[in-house]
Amino acid sequence: MRPLRTFSVEPALPEALRPLKEVAYNLWWCWHGEAQDLFRRLDAGLWEDVYHNPVAMLGRLEQPRLLEAAGDEGFLAHLNRVYTRMEDYLREPGWWGHTYGNSHEPQVAYFCAEFGISECLPIYSGGLGVLAGDHLKSASELGVPLVGIGLLYQQGYFRQRLNADGWQLELFPRNDFHNMPVELVRDAQGKVCKIAVDYPQRVVAAQIWRVKVGRITLYLMDANLPENAPEDRQITAQLYGGDQEMRIRQEVMLGIGGVRALRALNIHPKAYHMNEGHSAFLGFERIRLLMRDNGLSFEEARQAVAASNVFTTHTPVPAGNDAFEPWLIDRYFEHYWGQLGLTREQFLALGRQEPANKDEPMNLTVLAIRLSTFRNGVSRLHGQVSRRLWHNIWPAIPIEEAPIDHITNGIHTPTWLSHDMAELYDRYLGPHWHEQATNEEIWRRVDQIPDTELWRTHERRRERLVAFCRRRLRIQYDKRGASQTELRMADEVLDPEALTIGFARRFATYKRANLILEDLERLKKLMADEGHRLQIIFAGKAHPRDNPGKDLIRQIVHTARLPEYRRWIVFIEDYDINIARYLVQGVDVWLNTPLRPMEASGTSGMKAAANGALNLSIPDGWWDEGFEPDVGWRISAGETYDDLEYQNRVESQALYDLLEKEVVPLFYKRGADNLPREWIERMRAAMRKLAPMFNTNRMVRQYAEKFYAPASKRWDQLTADGMATAKTLAEWTGRIRQNFDAIRVESTGDDVDGVCGVGKPLHVRTQVHLGALKPEDVRVQLCYGRLDPDGQLNHGEYIDMKWTGQTNEAGSHSYTADVNCQTTGISGYTVRVLPCHGDIIDGRDLGLVRWA
Repeated sequence: MRPLRTFSVEPALPEALRPLKEVAYNLWWCWHGEAQDLFRRLDAGLWEDVYHNPVAMLGRLEQPRLLEAAGDEGFLAHLNRVYTRMEDYLREPGWWGHTYGNSHEPQVAYFCAEFGISECLPIYSGGLGVLAGDHLKSASELGVPLVGIGLLYQQGYFRQRLNADGWQLELFPRNDFHNMPVELVRDAQGKVCKIAVDYPQRVVAAQIWRVKVGRITLYLMDANLPENAPEDRQITAQLYGGDQEMRIRQEVMLGIGGVRALRALNIHPKAYHMNEGHSAFLGFERIRLLMRDNGLSFEEARQAVAASNVFTTHTPVPAGNDAFEPWLIDRYFEHYWGQLGLTREQFLALGRQEPANKDEPMNLTVLAIRLSTFRNGVSRLHGQVSRRLWHNIWPAIPIEEAPIDHITNGIHTPTWLSHDMAELYDRYLGPHWHEQATNEEIWRRVDQIPDTELWRTHERRRERLVAFCRRRLRIQYDKRGASQTELRMADEVLDPEALTIGFARRFATYKRANLILEDLERLKKLMADEGHRLQIIFAGKAHPRDNPGKDLIRQIVHTARLPEYRRWIVFIEDYDINIARYLVQGVDVWLNTPLRPMEASGTSGMKAAANGALNLSIPDGWWDEGFEPDVGWRISAGETYDDLEYQNRVESQALYDLLEKEVVPLFYKRGADNLPREWIERMRAAMRKLAPMFNTNRMVRQYAEKFYAPASKRWDQLTADGMATAKTLAEWTGRIRQNFDAIRVESTGDDVDGVCGVGKPLHVRTQVHLGALKPEDVRVQLCYGRLDPDGQLNHGEYIDMKWTGQTNEAGSHSYTADVNCQTTGISGYTVRVLPCHGDIIDGRDLGLVRWA
């Protein structure tokens, strides 16, 4: 029965409890333990029942309990402390304010398809969303004037259940936004703020919701409105649900709709950050609006947009990057490219590595790269992989020079740290350690924590993890209709004192969750040793259409049911932020076994390390740069083989060797006081060395210094004086492209006869024909260095050569450079010519290079 009218019912809070609502609607509470304890104090059982959702909790608390709390002096004092602390926090300027000056308007727009901020707002699927949530939290801590843009999914990502055979089933419960910490944005007259986005033969409306994350505001678009057609209401139904057509609808809403939402909110950022390629269409919309509002050409608008766009790629395999066939682009953009002054082929070419290849789909990663100036991978190794993957966009440039940087991911440490460990840090690192999370000097104070305190704190977390797993397993078994015998067995799994390994992440085949199950006989011996027992906790979801990933889960579940493993291997259903916290806070060892180099970064191991767990991992992603012998273990040295079965066999044996010879013996090596002192010292080393580096305060500060501040400055420069600089730069770019083919290196010489002594200067001369271009239009560079065994100059150093004059009327110019050769051996040099202009960041961006 459909109601005649709908309305929302809000809790009737007594006046003394009014601040509770403000705290509940700002997700600041989710990384402040005292704030969480405030809600838990009202009703601990209900806090768990509503899955740590304070808005739902306030709506379900009975009025007598609220009145009782309003008269409780102890509770009111607690509320006052939390509220005052939050208010003081919101007023602080943060690092950005002290460095770049306070800005009352957002200067950076951060676009992402998912945001994992808290388990009570389930609009995330995994690593990308959790990273985005941590990014917002650290932007808040640092005071970066940033605003988030995303989609509010009616069903979010799926909930996971396993059937009796261990096969993953997907459930899609609906989110009740009116009982979540989100609020509809309304104008001064109380009217809901909406936008309109053009789709084939129709316009789709979306309303805008607001989420407060400390000092940061996240805006989420919701197309589930009565005025939209049923199929369009599904655009914001599921995260990563549906087919390719649904994907492009969502990405049009995110990219184009997101830019329109900012305009509707009267927010005008200077820099736009595309976190993964899902939001790449925002580049087109920014260009279209600049063209319309300022009478610019496409190229003129593109200069300003690309100069202020930041793009982060997270996917190290081509198949993981969204690409759409031309017919699908035709359907959704046939009305659009004309507004940009482009033909169909010009439009499609912007998303192709080979612009002239008409069979190549439009790839959103390529599009984002072409419409941005600042680009990065998410670890040092991933930066190298990304340069190899996308170097064809700049075919004349050596792979290692492709203009893609890297900023290694991090974690928002206070979010993932257990309350027990946080109290320990407060006591020995100082109460404000989290405000200086990157300060290595502060983290050295970890050495002051007594062994006994550190170990007992860790043991309490392991005990809580085991208790949590038992509760969850009993719920899982009960939902499957398990027998009473099986339910009783759930209460006996795991040993709270045994060496506990955690493995939890998305179940994709390349992550190789079953690598530790390769040799079950060796594993059985490890688990059967009464005095040196080992146990493993698994969790994670496979994509609904990833049957091989689902089969990995099934294999683990079947192994866990065998009598010899029944107590020592468990799989916890429905992996999410809450389960992740229990795992990273309670395990002794965090296991990660991806197929190198397919893990872009990974952050779960960082969360475990901050809590004192030791990483046991393939040297991939962040661990490739984070590993040191005293902070964890590295499985193999990173070798790769063509034969996958052989690689799995080699690395699984290396894993067992480490467990048998190092990990297990070290954990159970106890003194007279039963403390594993050498293990504890490794815990300290992991916290001391990894925590100050692998956190999002460092990461966001790097984004701000390397990308956000320069991008904002570039926007100001290019848009000043009626877009004068953008117009000049567009004219210059067109002239360079038109005349660059005429450039040639006519001659090169030096002053040595085949041999140059160490320390002796090498004087190099070259003559370059520039044709119609001028010396100030180009940079002539000398590349020199040692040759590799194949006689190739692959890792040379570049120095700018000095212009010494024009040699004739035909456009030839001479250049010189002096080089001091410092190493012996076969060396060489070559010369290249690049475009150069004071208003471009990197001449390589144009992809125009002339080599001698």
